[in-house]
Amino acid sequence: MNPESTLARLQATLPDGKLPSSYGVYFKNTLVALCHALEDHILQTSGGEDDLALKPLVLVTFQQGKWYLQEADRYFDIAKASRQVVIGAVADSGFATHKTGQLENVSLIELDEIDPIIQEWNLIILAPTYKAMVLCRELSTEEYLPEGKPEVDTERKFYGLWSFDQSLVSASAEIFIAQTRHYNSSLADSLQEIYQSILATKGPPLADISGVVSRIVTYLQSSQQQMVAINRQTRDLWELEGQALRVSRNLNANKLQAFLRMAQRVDERDSSNPAASLQVAALSETLGQLLDLPALQLRRLRLAGLLFRVGLVSAPNEVFDRTPDQFDQSTLSFWRDRSFIGCQLLQAMPEIAPVAEIVKHELEKWDGSGRPEGLRGEEIPIASRILGLVAYYQELTQPRGDRQALSLSAALEQCREQSGTRFDPALVETLSNVVRLTEMGLMELPSRPSQLPNVWLEESGDRTTAAVPAL
Repeated sequence: MNPESTLARLQATLPDGKLPSSYGVYFKNTLVALCHALEDHILQTSGGEDDLALKPLVLVTFQQGKWYLQEADRYFDIAKASRQVVIGAVADSGFATHKTGQLENVSLIELDEIDPIIQEWNLIILAPTYKAMVLCRELSTEEYLPEGKPEVDTERKFYGLWSFDQSLVSASAEIFIAQTRHYNSSLADSLQEIYQSILATKGPPLADISGVVSRIVTYLQSSQQQMVAINRQTRDLWELEGQALRVSRNLNANKLQAFLRMAQRVDERDSSNPAASLQVAALSETLGQLLDLPALQLRRLRLAGLLFRVGLVSAPNEVFDRTPDQFDQSTLSFWRDRSFIGCQLLQAMPEIAPVAEIVKHELEKWDGSGRPEGLRGEEIPIASRILGLVAYYQELTQPRGDRQALSLSAALEQCREQSGTRFDPALVETLSNVVRLTEMGLMELPSRPSQLPNVWLEESGDRTTAAVPAL
């Protein structure tokens, strides 16, 4: 590590010289997603003109001055939501002539070509209510060995770290200001004054979400790794894979196809919630990932989310255009038994018996008052607990009959009111973290699971079969 780099200088300030656990090698797309999430938080939480003291100080350096116009446009909006923005870039970056560079609260530092900082891509955000940063530097040509520096942009890698720790972010800001002094001492003095003002301003502390963000970054990184691996496959390998899939298509695949189409038909009947299965499968998978469920259990949970409504295939129309308190007795009885009915249907395919069990216990309750077996607490399978909570939450975010769709936070509050009675309190807290991150702009609620069977959402005339997942 170059001793003059921001990362090295930060490491030198730490008592044990040990960088935080988030330090590692990241793909470019992972870091872009994280930086954009932090920037979106600025845009979504900016106050009015009278809230200048609460607005953030934003310190940025762009690797080798690679300033893309879409990023310059983005920073025009970020600057309007910030107290001050300082951007380090080489002289020919094109930023000086852009409208963002003309804003009164934007300062540009023209970096020397020999300054090690031009190899860095950093984002430091300081506000009275929170502090966050991403620091990174691309691997050198030698460090990319044995393949060498990639030609494909998505395969670029960076040493980097991210943090919400106040002391770490503050130390990095001081390093940035010290580096600024080499170029513009008066700007450094101004930044030091703003920095001290922010430290002295008291605001409500941001909840510690570093653990949740860590998991999200991990899965972003894993997804990027998988994408790079797939991109490197040869055409011959794709052809061999296709042959293997064709060989595996059999009667069992046709059964699964029938169940998936059955679930689609249920969603199609529900005009007010036509994407229920996709959204429930996606959010269930996200919660399962945050809880570190094994890959096999995640696959089962994802498929259970797609199939959890099959028990409604013969449901009366009232189920889809009224709320349960408006059902007649026969419809209410059908509604209460929907998970058991769905399980009975899925049992026709022994290969997905674990998925059928997840669906069967979706309506069990934490206090033991649920159906069909009255299981209590951790007697209820974890996947069923996740599915039941997510299905209830997703339903509340969509309109039903004369009930309007609830906001994400209002739907969450309904779940919180039943924490410890209907739902596992720990799962409600995990869902709360996801909703909080979504409202902060640090992530979006997933609308589709990471993988879908080939038959899902195909045109009805396309009868391509899908391989049965290994369960």
